[in-house]
Amino acid sequence: METNAGQLKRSLKLWHVVVIGIAYMSPFAVFDTFGIVSDVTNGHVPTAYLLVFAAILFTAFSYGKMVRIYPISGSVYTYTQRTINPHLGFIVGWVTFLSYLALPMINALLAQIYLSAGFPNVPAWMWTVGLMIVITVGNIIGMKIAASVNMLFVVFQILVGIIFIILTISSTIGNEPDRFMTLDPIFSSDMEVSALFAGAAILALAFIGFDAITTLSEETVNPKKTIPKAVFLVAFFGGAFFFTVTYFMQSLFPDVSQFSDIEGASPEIAAFIGGNLFLALFLAGALISVFASGMAAQASASRLLYAMGRDGTLPRRFFGYVHPRFHTPVLNIVLIGVLALSALLLDLESATALINFGAFAAFTFVNLCVIIHFTKAGEVRSVRSIINHIISPLIGIGFLIYFWASLDLFSVTVGVIWTVVGVVYLMLKTNFFKKEPPQVDFEELEG
Repeated sequence: METNAGQLKRSLKLWHVVVIGIAYMSPFAVFDTFGIVSDVTNGHVPTAYLLVFAAILFTAFSYGKMVRIYPISGSVYTYTQRTINPHLGFIVGWVTFLSYLALPMINALLAQIYLSAGFPNVPAWMWTVGLMIVITVGNIIGMKIAASVNMLFVVFQILVGIIFIILTISSTIGNEPDRFMTLDPIFSSDMEVSALFAGAAILALAFIGFDAITTLSEETVNPKKTIPKAVFLVAFFGGAFFFTVTYFMQSLFPDVSQFSDIEGASPEIAAFIGGNLFLALFLAGALISVFASGMAAQASASRLLYAMGRDGTLPRRFFGYVHPRFHTPVLNIVLIGVLALSALLLDLESATALINFGAFAAFTFVNLCVIIHFTKAGEVRSVRSIINHIISPLIGIGFLIYFWASLDLFSVTVGVIWTVVGVVYLMLKTNFFKKEPPQVDFEELEG
């Protein structure tokens, strides 16, 4: 098996990358978290989305700047490695990988939950294994095909979301006309800032898609222009879609305590506004969301492993291998699929908690990289450059510090343990940091 048996093929255009990002972000995540966040924020989910969107927007600016400098696979791992320190770059990549690994598990768990409810006589593990086999085969065939399939899935999710909004508006006008188009879901006298940030910390994970697409730089045509555009398109779509859906949901149901299951409030709302027929359509959309998000999540995780393997930070023979026919990191894709089967041993709450630590680490370091890179380069001279390269990422970091403070003990504990394991591995790999992790000449990767 030769490490250089193939190369990643530049075949993805802007719409491919945007679709993969939206699929990874999973539009239906807005329904999965609505009941929980509504309870946390006391009925102000749309405002929590506005808050997290503002925070993510500053981080999106930082991603846009860094991907122009390093339009190669690896995302924040590459940025930190090249900008700050190669050892720290490995640790950041290691920590970030925790969230990339957890998302396929979450999608597998959601598929198991949805399908087991519809087909209780089928063993639950079969849904998890079956989903991961289909997703793995799809990603091996190639990202362009995966993007095309995801396009259909994303369109269906958006259509179901639009129908949901229309039915919610109709139900509000018919049952609670005084709640239609009011400011109550956005602002009220009993709104608490601390509760909004707590809710925003949960919702921040819904925007992880714009981070994931930066790992596709080497498979994207003209990545220096395409990826930054895709980053903002994905972020703005997410902000607009999530705010609109939750605004009308919150208008109709300002208090979710009336539902039998707060975590499952959205299906109950779907049944209320559209009956069993729309509920069936809604559940179909949820399953498609799980599949599309799982496909994009596995693709991004495999590319992160590929970047680390190509650099020699992980064994190059395995992790740096690209299939000569499919032009995809086949071994990494299969490995992610196998690891995602650990969903059989975890519950949804535990798997979700694993994402928080890694996602916030990635967002924090990409902002730090902007500050450090442009300061080292001597480009922070004018007022405009200070705003773009110092103040903007610092605001992003400020939001993230508040989000870090909102993490629960379990996610922090697991995250710290995972980090320590990564540090120990790196110490052994580099003879206690006396050797640097292998570097890749950036110029060799262009074209």
